[in-house]
Amino acid sequence: MKKSSALFPRELVISALKQSFVKLNPRAMAKNPVMFTVYIGTMIMLAVCVWIGMGEQTQGSLAYNIAIFVILFITLLFANFAEAIAEARGAAQADSLRKTREDTPAKKVLAVGEIFLNEVKVVPSSQLRKGDVFIAEAGDTIPMDGEIIEGLATIDESAITGESAPVIREAGGDKSSVTGGTKVLSDKVKVRVTTNPGESFLDQMIALVEGASRQKTPNEIALTILLACFTLIFLIVVVTLKPFGDYAGAPITIAAFVSLYVCLIPTTIGGLLSAIGIAGMDRALRANVITKSGKAVETAGDLDTLLLDKTGTITIGNRKATHFWPAPGIRKEAFIESCVLASMADETPEGKSILELATNGGMRLPSENGETRFIPFTAETRCSGVDLNGGTRIRKGAYDAIKYIVEKKGNAFPDETQLKVKEIASNGGTPLVVSKDGATQGVIELQDIIKPGIQERFQRLRKMGVKTVMVTGDNPLTAKYIAEKAGVDDFIAEAKPQDKMDYIKKEQQGGKLVAMMGDGTNDAPALAQADVGVAMNSGTQAAKEAGNMVDLDNDPTKLIEIVEIGKQLLMTRGTLTTFSIANDVAKYFAIVPALFITSIPALAALNIMGLKSPESAILSAVIFNALIIPILIPLALRGVAYKPIGASALLRRNILIYGIGGIVAPFIGIKLIDLILALFM
Repeated sequence: MKKSSALFPRELVISALKQSFVKLNPRAMAKNPVMFTVYIGTMIMLAVCVWIGMGEQTQGSLAYNIAIFVILFITLLFANFAEAIAEARGAAQADSLRKTREDTPAKKVLAVGEIFLNEVKVVPSSQLRKGDVFIAEAGDTIPMDGEIIEGLATIDESAITGESAPVIREAGGDKSSVTGGTKVLSDKVKVRVTTNPGESFLDQMIALVEGASRQKTPNEIALTILLACFTLIFLIVVVTLKPFGDYAGAPITIAAFVSLYVCLIPTTIGGLLSAIGIAGMDRALRANVITKSGKAVETAGDLDTLLLDKTGTITIGNRKATHFWPAPGIRKEAFIESCVLASMADETPEGKSILELATNGGMRLPSENGETRFIPFTAETRCSGVDLNGGTRIRKGAYDAIKYIVEKKGNAFPDETQLKVKEIASNGGTPLVVSKDGATQGVIELQDIIKPGIQERFQRLRKMGVKTVMVTGDNPLTAKYIAEKAGVDDFIAEAKPQDKMDYIKKEQQGGKLVAMMGDGTNDAPALAQADVGVAMNSGTQAAKEAGNMVDLDNDPTKLIEIVEIGKQLLMTRGTLTTFSIANDVAKYFAIVPALFITSIPALAALNIMGLKSPESAILSAVIFNALIIPILIPLALRGVAYKPIGASALLRRNILIYGIGGIVAPFIGIKLIDLILALFM
């Protein structure tokens, strides 16, 4: 995705200001419970004040009272501005995505019933429906999401992923999925449409970044209810000050009552809550991760368990030959020659690594003999090899498969070789046994290469309190070795789709939140079951539909970044809530003493800020209350800097920085405003 360098472009601010005015109507306010209670509470306050006869009481000039209510209006406007600017950023991103989703011509394959003909008709992409088939050639834009059913092509996905490097998509396997709006660079493919208009992956992206479909998360709902309750409690508290004011002989104006109410209720965090949630999804999008709900991002911040595939995530993905171990009585040079001959036609990464290891050791590769017959690997024989001219047969493969060939010839399988096979397996490697004319030649050791830096990544997750689980199809011995070497906390060996599901359910039954990463159709059940399911963009349509996040970069280790984004979202909300509540304490010491200081001189001791007058104290507090919201908007959108430290350390850090800071900042800010007002009052 394209990333904006400016936090507040001019066009964005203008759009957000317009939207802020729109949000001032009661219907729009009702979508934000905190702001709605501020709005309705103020109206109730005015009605109560008029009803109890306070309308005749005056304090200060008409201009002073008008200034109070103008600033209160600006406070509501700024509170809406925080959410509006976050939504405006999403709308700007959505507009750029819509340009990618222009109605393009599609070469639809005509059909009679369910039988497709060899005829093609060019139609607008909007006319394609799920199940239709189209052809895309070099230079064509993919009109709709689909699965390649025939052919292979190089595709430019930069419009979706932001990555300039083209990718190869082909029929079958996990790389058959194509996305509408991407461009074919070479070759030709036949694609079956998998979505209807308005349901494509790009349409989902547009809806998500606009923020219109963002649902509130459970934590956000709980916090909203708590803040709304605080608002109603302060409404009651402020109204009941009237009898106390009458008793003390201190008349309180409507402006003073409303000012106290708006300053004490959590207006600041109420205005920033939605912006924090939308910004969390935006940060995930900037990391090239599409999230289907704000809940998914927030849940990532509370994760307890993380399931990752071994191949391609923890290891590089291709096993490499690392050592030749000849059997007793076999010369090493003769054994390596047999390994090379058996691997000359092996196009697998393992086969190529055997030749590479041999040449690095100084051996020259023999030229291919036309009369040589190569034997491909099959799941049934579990071995491959070569039949040389003259009748010599060389086979390489799994231990049990080669042992069967050796013993069938009437030869004994060497104990030394058998021990070496077990040793390699226990050390996390894969043993390939080689035989020649039914006699054991030795063992080739293959090893998975652990990705550099992966141990540090898992250490970061462990500091966050997240348990890492490696999922692999390897045998338990190999899985244990890789798990220990990589530094994961647990592993699932010889894993099948049901095994992943069972592990996730077991963790969830223990009250834990679980994340799963996958890209294949067989991962879909586990992705759907997990609290956070991250599907790779190169994966199958089933995987992308089952997960609640899609990684456009196809980087499995992106889960670590997602966890940090989720924790940053939760931390930002917690720190700003702490700051907001601490603010209210300081504003209390500015306004309440000012209301009664003339009739109760002893309260002058509470005027610790030394404010000039009651009128100046109230006006200063209201102005500060309005200004602090736009000042905090950049922090809400960027998020608080996250460090992988424990929960207790995080709590202490928040209290020290944002709790104490929330008390000190208003004292300084209100005093500075009071000094400025003193020049004009």
